[in-house]
Amino acid sequence: MTISFRFEVTVLPVSDVDRAKSFYEGLGWRLDADFPINDNLRIVQLTPPGSKASIQFGTGLTSATPGSAQDLMLIVDDIEAATAELLDKGVKAEIWHGLRGVDHSTRQAGPDPDRRTYSSYASFTDPDGNGWLLQEITTRLPNRD
Repeated sequence: MTISFRFEVTVLPVSDVDRAKSFYEGLGWRLDADFPINDNLRIVQLTPPGSKASIQFGTGLTSATPGSAQDLMLIVDDIEAATAELLDKGVKAEIWHGLRGVDHSTRQAGPDPDRRTYSSYASFTDPDGNGWLLQEITTRLPNRD
């Protein structure tokens, strides 16, 4: 028997819980929970549209530095449409192609010229500087449903 291990939640370090909650709700993410457990623990959970995984942030959840979460990936079918939606919501997002990683010297503006799957990205940050990457995937690699 194989046990299923489903990745469902990642914790984001934020400095202002209400500001972060407002930002992600403004993106159209579903508010799943806002539990003020006590003066030292509050858990807020939101889920991006179409995602099975969620984010959590709050008070007393992590000792990580606010804004230190990077390369959080969101997969989209159309990088240009997804980026336009972010821009419409007031979020600065830039489309690029090239290699991922901390060396940004290979990044070139715009989507991959051949629109190859897994090759176009957009990046944006939340108010604390937590970094998100959109990646356009139109055809998945084998066995990656």
